[in-house]
Amino acid sequence: MIVVATAGHVDHGKTALVRALTGRDPDRLAEERRRGLTLDLGFAWCDLPSGRRAAFVDVPGHERYLHTMLAGLGPVRAALLAVAADQGWAAQTAEHTDALAAFAVPQLILVITRCDLADPGPTAAVARRELLMRGLPAPAPVATSAHTGQGLDALRSALDRLSPACPPGPGPVRLWVDRAFTVSGAGTVVTGTLLGGTLRVGDRVELCPSGTEGPIATVRGLQVCERSVTEASGPTRLAVNLRRVPLDAVPRGSALLTPDAWVAGTLVEVRLHAVGASANPPALPAEVMCHLGTARRPARLRRLADDLGRLRLSAPLPLHVGDRLAVRDPATRAVLGATVLDPMPPHMAGRGAAGRRRAALESATEDRCSPTSSPAAAWSAAPTCAVSASPCPPAGRSRNG
Repeated sequence: MIVVATAGHVDHGKTALVRALTGRDPDRLAEERRRGLTLDLGFAWCDLPSGRRAAFVDVPGHERYLHTMLAGLGPVRAALLAVAADQGWAAQTAEHTDALAAFAVPQLILVITRCDLADPGPTAAVARRELLMRGLPAPAPVATSAHTGQGLDALRSALDRLSPACPPGPGPVRLWVDRAFTVSGAGTVVTGTLLGGTLRVGDRVELCPSGTEGPIATVRGLQVCERSVTEASGPTRLAVNLRRVPLDAVPRGSALLTPDAWVAGTLVEVRLHAVGASANPPALPAEVMCHLGTARRPARLRRLADDLGRLRLSAPLPLHVGDRLAVRDPATRAVLGATVLDPMPPHMAGRGAAGRRRAALESATEDRCSPTSSPAAAWSAAPTCAVSASPCPPAGRSRNG
């Protein structure tokens, strides 16, 4: 399965496109259907010509729902950027594209929508230029119309050419919760995008609603696209029925984790990434908002160099070396990418400690600290902290928490 998030300005046809591809309406709420406006994350899927399945996470385009949009983009490794031919590049198109760059989403399909209303050529040229400026892939655009069906077959073929985030294989599970609800007779069910690892009925998982060491729960049942399964490997969309877990214990932003496989701490050192061809990342205030998966945390940023910093989070997050964060300025809404270099950095004390730490971080190579696409990749590539080279402690027991 490939999991794809939508991105783009409000009223540029993201939801209509998903509906036309899948025959399913991703707008679940009555208010969404009444207003014709996506307010929350929506989900749908379809089968592609090769027989593979594509699952979609439809995000809202309105500026008021920035946090929801980031929760939709955070866990995925492929995106469908929709730009309306008759409206062109717009404010939230730019904001969503900045978020894709911050999360380093490696695969992108550029879709020019509403082509029955205007020539897609000028909009496509502007969109490709904007993508290249941000260091994102700028593929040949697919011109579509959800109203007439133009270009839908070409879009299905483009989706079929996407590669999975990573091949299924062993590794720890970290399922970011994007939806939680109850089912009569079954109890609490959570859904999310599983990028790597394998989850089985009967497995025990750690619940991390706030990133701290949480209770252990048992997987009662699994569903993939509304079909019950006994096990599921990433990448896939997954619904997990948890035994004897109250609904309020797993809000959006929670994570289901392989026990003792993740570092949960409030202090993390990162490499900040410039946008596009810029030499250095732009300035950020001391108080920022950090996004990882579907979670968000207020944090305090201490710059150690132009592209190095230390974040003190308001609450712990389960992390691995190579995780990619989006760091946002709450005032200007500017967003940057940040790669985790050390999820359990040592305490700094004494004159010159910051300089020595900066030198240690600068010596860490990009090969060792490059963004990983999945928990399995992070587990196999970086089981130790990148800079201190010390074994990562079990989740919830980091020395900086």
